[in-house]
Amino acid sequence: MASEYETLGMPSFRLDGKVALITGAGTGIGAGTALAFSAAGAEVVLVARTQCNLDQVAEVIRGRGGQVTTVVCDVTNRVAIRDVISALPRLDILVNNAGINFPEPMLEVTDEHLDIAIDLNVRACFVTAQAAVRKMLGNSGPDTGVIINVSSQMGHVGSPNRTAYCMTKHAVEGLTKAMAVELAERGIRVNTLCPTFVDTPMVRKIVDTPEKEAFLVSKIPMGHMAKMEDIIGAALYLAGPSARMVTGTSLKVDGGWTAQ
Repeated sequence: MASEYETLGMPSFRLDGKVALITGAGTGIGAGTALAFSAAGAEVVLVARTQCNLDQVAEVIRGRGGQVTTVVCDVTNRVAIRDVISALPRLDILVNNAGINFPEPMLEVTDEHLDIAIDLNVRACFVTAQAAVRKMLGNSGPDTGVIINVSSQMGHVGSPNRTAYCMTKHAVEGLTKAMAVELAERGIRVNTLCPTFVDTPMVRKIVDTPEKEAFLVSKIPMGHMAKMEDIIGAALYLAGPSARMVTGTSLKVDGGWTAQ
């Protein structure tokens, strides 16, 4: 009789044959995730508002032999993003990455900033996920689809100068749990990816003084910001077959920030 260990399947991080749509894919985490998913064998659909940014990412992917499509779309346009997703021949993975943050004291948050944050971080996240679910339910097999809502460590804690952002990311966490429970029997997994501060040019524009950097690093037990590779590695895990029993949870890539 064969040992149970002889038939044990090894974890796979391949995405061959999968189609993944990534919003906010022109820069930062979205672009990095697109590159990682393509390297793992997925066909990627990149969505963002700026064509030149999408072209830069797509050029790298094509240069490495990957399959990529770019779509210019503002995800806060509900009709537009629904049309984009509905027109896809197939969709297996959604990375709901588009988002915004206005770091400012609560008393300085304007109605305009509040509306923008809620519209992009919450409403657009819901609408995009809803459209993706409708498309995924047309897939056959037990693994109908995967949705990764890019949240934040700020979806689990509070922080000064981030009231609106924390509010929206806490909402994404609640949405994710509810979707995961509702859709589990339909074969769709839903999780959040929750980064800490990632050392990118965009973050450096916010963390623009030694004092700001010292404050945030003091909150990270590991003593440094995350690298892009840390975040996209976690996204690759959540998207792939190795995470087939993972749904309704948050993968915090935060160096221990929220453990305190």
